[in-house]
Amino acid sequence: MSAIVTPFPVTAAKPAQVGFQRDELQRILDLYGRLVAAGECRDYAMDFTAEAATFSAFRRAAERPMARIEKRPSLRAKQGIWALIGEAGQVLKRGHELPGVLFPLERKLLKLVVD
Repeated sequence: MSAIVTPFPVTAAKPAQVGFQRDELQRILDLYGRLVAAGECRDYAMDFTAEAATFSAFRRAAERPMARIEKRPSLRAKQGIWALIGEAGQVLKRGHELPGVLFPLERKLLKLVVD
């Protein structure tokens, strides 16, 4: 008597939703905190779908976000997983690394100090 072994079907299942890793969220929230301290932002929202994770920063609670940070794993091999999107919906920056994508927002916080 010989035993027949049936292989278990292996399928690469997509996750139910895309999320931020702890270090990514820490970096985003650190920047958001500095924007709040500078008076640029007052509120934020996060949205998690099967295609993307989005962090939106608002000047006031009842308007469009002044900036959105999106993580889209499907674009990993193309334009980059990260995107910074402006208030009118234009893509301000795309890239594979989060710090480079966040730089335009961080540049707003730079102040020239003269002795």
